[in-house]
Amino acid sequence: MPKDMRTWIRQLEDAGELIRVRKPVHPQAEMGALMYQTRDKALLFEELKGYPGWRSLGQAPANPRQAAIAFDTTLEKVVPTFAGKLHLRQTCEMVRSGPVKDVILTGDQVDIQKLPAHQAGIRDAGPFITAGLCVTKDPDTGIRNMSFHRMQVKSKTRTGMLLVPRHTFQNYRKYEARNEPMPIAIFIGHHPLYYMAAATTGPYEMDELELAGGLLGEPVKLVKCETLDLEVPFDAEIVLEGHVLPHYREEEGPFSEFQDYYIAGTGKNPVIEFQAMTMRKDAIFKNVQNGSEVEGCVYHKIPMAAAIYNRLKNIGGFVDLKNVMTLPGIFGVVVQMTPRYYGEAKNVLMSALSCEYLHPKVAIAVDDDVDIFNNTEVIWAINTRVNPAEDIMVLPGMRIIPMDPTGKEFGATGQPTWHRTGGKLIIDATKPPTCDPEARDLFERIKPIGGGMIMLKDYL
Repeated sequence: MPKDMRTWIRQLEDAGELIRVRKPVHPQAEMGALMYQTRDKALLFEELKGYPGWRSLGQAPANPRQAAIAFDTTLEKVVPTFAGKLHLRQTCEMVRSGPVKDVILTGDQVDIQKLPAHQAGIRDAGPFITAGLCVTKDPDTGIRNMSFHRMQVKSKTRTGMLLVPRHTFQNYRKYEARNEPMPIAIFIGHHPLYYMAAATTGPYEMDELELAGGLLGEPVKLVKCETLDLEVPFDAEIVLEGHVLPHYREEEGPFSEFQDYYIAGTGKNPVIEFQAMTMRKDAIFKNVQNGSEVEGCVYHKIPMAAAIYNRLKNIGGFVDLKNVMTLPGIFGVVVQMTPRYYGEAKNVLMSALSCEYLHPKVAIAVDDDVDIFNNTEVIWAINTRVNPAEDIMVLPGMRIIPMDPTGKEFGATGQPTWHRTGGKLIIDATKPPTCDPEARDLFERIKPIGGGMIMLKDYL
């Protein structure tokens, strides 16, 4: 049975991970505060002020533990599980129709302002569509791309759009070279593995919908758009059909971004004009809250950690790699490994900073006696196992993600030359390697007598 947002809601509820919010909530005035403070449970808003008949799902997944549920695994295994599936592809299957075609609106019927898009932060320029997955094609080859972009709602048929210079922007530049608008289909609301696939950085030729099928273990079923030569999942909640206007930019932002700041990306960005909308008859709107360690961050930190995990396994022929996790703000990564040789951890960390993603600027290596899902443990390892004179390296003048406000900015948003440069940091917080057992033994952590066997609950 195909997995969609409805099956995900049931999965969360069965696991005790969903809260149904039955009191009326206003998407622009109240919803952001509720989602931002809820880091433990998913929220299903059952009544929305000003939007009769609508429901909305947010903070789903609220944390990496819930992301693991989407993969049918545990928190400790979610990154290795994802990493083991990154090579999988399932050819998509075309079908004639589906639930997303229950309601078809075109022309003057289209009004995206009737969608309960929320406002995430007090300085946001207004409500944004935050859970839209954008489908475009290379006009030369027809290769499909699916990606994650914020879209500021500006009128009944118009949004802004932030495009970081990557694959969707590459498609857009080709349309601009032809002086043609770029067709774009945006589906809102689906199983989180679609979002994980969209957030995965791979080669330009990778079809993220085929990757989604690989992650789900079933072919993605697609239907044709009403007004575009594009395909979208037949069981999405909502689909918007439109065009990105060529050679035109207008002010977009500010917006509450994943790094917990408003600054990055604001400026003159592309614009989308919509001419059609299809949806389920009882569509549930998906809202994604951004900020550090909330849903928007989760969608990026798990794919990033999985890609880095695969990259690191064979540095120098082999690495005794245990796990990888992205740190809060997703500009850092912690690598759990057992170092075998002096200098090996530094080699591994340099590779982590040169991965498919531009985000990581801080890379930390720890041993497998450190819980990488506990930031206090990581800080403990840095404080007790690092000699700053030998174990810390700063690499200046590196290209970093343009969404990092600490870097030096070149070019401007909405342009292909937009980028930033800054420093990157390596911290080797591992014990001495296994080739020096005597030195390594000095850093064995204390263990109480009877630890793991004598439990306090048995004495109460």
